[in-house]
Amino acid sequence: MKKNMWMWARRFIESDSERLSVTNKMDLLRKLSSILQRQDTGIDYSNQEFVIANANSKVPEGISKDFETHGLTWLHTVSPCFALDGSKVSVIHEPSTFYSTVIEKCHLAKRRITLASLYIGTGHLEEQLISAIGENLKTSNGQLKVKVLLDYTRGSRGENNSRTMLLPLVNKYKDLCQVALYHTPALRGPLRTIMPQRYNEVIGLQHMKVYLFDDSLLISGANLSIDYFTNRQDRYILIEDCGPLADFYDGLVSQVSEFSLQLLKDNETKLHTDWQWHPYKGEKYGFESAARDKICRYYSSAMSQQKKIVQTKQVHHNDLLSSAFVVQCTTDLHKQRRHMDFPSGRNGAVGFTSGQSCYKRLFESALPGSVIHLATGYFNLTQEYINTMIHHSSATYNILMAHPTANGFMGARGPAGGIPAAYTLLASAFLRKLQGACQAHRVHMAEFQKKGWTYHAKGLWYTLPDQHLPMLTFVGSPNFGNRSVSRDLETQIVIVTKNTRLQNKLLEERERLYASGTQFSSETLSEPDRRNVPLWVHLAVRLFRGLL
Repeated sequence: MKKNMWMWARRFIESDSERLSVTNKMDLLRKLSSILQRQDTGIDYSNQEFVIANANSKVPEGISKDFETHGLTWLHTVSPCFALDGSKVSVIHEPSTFYSTVIEKCHLAKRRITLASLYIGTGHLEEQLISAIGENLKTSNGQLKVKVLLDYTRGSRGENNSRTMLLPLVNKYKDLCQVALYHTPALRGPLRTIMPQRYNEVIGLQHMKVYLFDDSLLISGANLSIDYFTNRQDRYILIEDCGPLADFYDGLVSQVSEFSLQLLKDNETKLHTDWQWHPYKGEKYGFESAARDKICRYYSSAMSQQKKIVQTKQVHHNDLLSSAFVVQCTTDLHKQRRHMDFPSGRNGAVGFTSGQSCYKRLFESALPGSVIHLATGYFNLTQEYINTMIHHSSATYNILMAHPTANGFMGARGPAGGIPAAYTLLASAFLRKLQGACQAHRVHMAEFQKKGWTYHAKGLWYTLPDQHLPMLTFVGSPNFGNRSVSRDLETQIVIVTKNTRLQNKLLEERERLYASGTQFSSETLSEPDRRNVPLWVHLAVRLFRGLL
């Protein structure tokens, strides 16, 4: 039988040589070799509640087999995993619904409100948001704790800014409300002195978007400002009653807040009482090393705790195995569909990146015939992603990016006004690489364009061969560019599921976004407004691509 299987495998590989690279052929042979060399022990595992498949997977063997089948076992080695109830996962489509949800949750939270964002705007909608938090604090009898994490440079821009918006809460509820401002260690010395506001933000930012209310988590790429509440399209996933996942993110925000500057009632800042390294006055290496170690220890502790839960049988076998298989487990216990979620982090400024490896591994392990829909508001793929997608991936790709008119920098004054054209140049360079490698048939590009709207959605949806419903999605703050990898603090979750109801929600989300897409091709680049890109923009892209 083994001989026949080997003959079949070789014939399949030889006959499909146009779709499989040499590397993929060898990988397939190695996997098949591993399967054939397994010894049949004769042991019946059906009554064993937990069998750990290997030291790294930290999950029961039943789930590990599902993950291995779909090439996703590696997820357990890079991030902690949390079981979710699929019926408690909602997909929000509209900015206005995002805003109303945040307002409602701020009114109703009983124990904690934890907000991590790039900044909070200064308009009337943002005032109502802060007012909702203040009203809740006033009536909570000291039971509600509020934590806000923002970026220092973006949150300090202008005289009226995020800091001044939050000062009333800090002054009135100093023991209940903490505001932390992350300052990148890369912006320091003469550079910090000479770079003007707004432009100093290119050096590095706190870019995580986490909105947490008691045991409900709203993960997104949207900031807390009026355009994100009205006509700036993003993605928003609400997960309710997810205590362990909410605890993880509450802890993560606390960890980052400790090495961030603390906002005081006089609008001054100071170091956290448990932190000794100043982000821009002290030793750069000392800050980066201590911050990196802090985040790595936190992730390692979370992953170890997950392993203990499995090994001590704190989770029932049926909680982890179901037709709704999620990489954050899917389950069908008492007719409730469950899923699992993997938070992945990126903190390039202090040297911690797991999101980058997640993308690359997914691109490489994607099955032949599978489809990856990839969305980004700012198209600037890293060279590693480009090489992997073109030369080391078997999937078909559908990329959705912002049309110049949907770019948030369209019409901006000064050099920022050239940013939409810069992203068009980057997209055109990628298209030429696809055409040169004869891969344009496999990687398709489109631009989001909707009158009166800008586009900021990012993430991806992964669909298995011969299926039409996505079984995996990445959602959160990272784009796929150099900034996300090496400069900004980012976070995202990976939801994997076979829950048909949730899969249909993800499909609807994807189709709504892509419905506003128009094809990006060589014909697009021949249009007059695309051809006449100023010379200085060409030069700026060459010199400063890593800042985009």
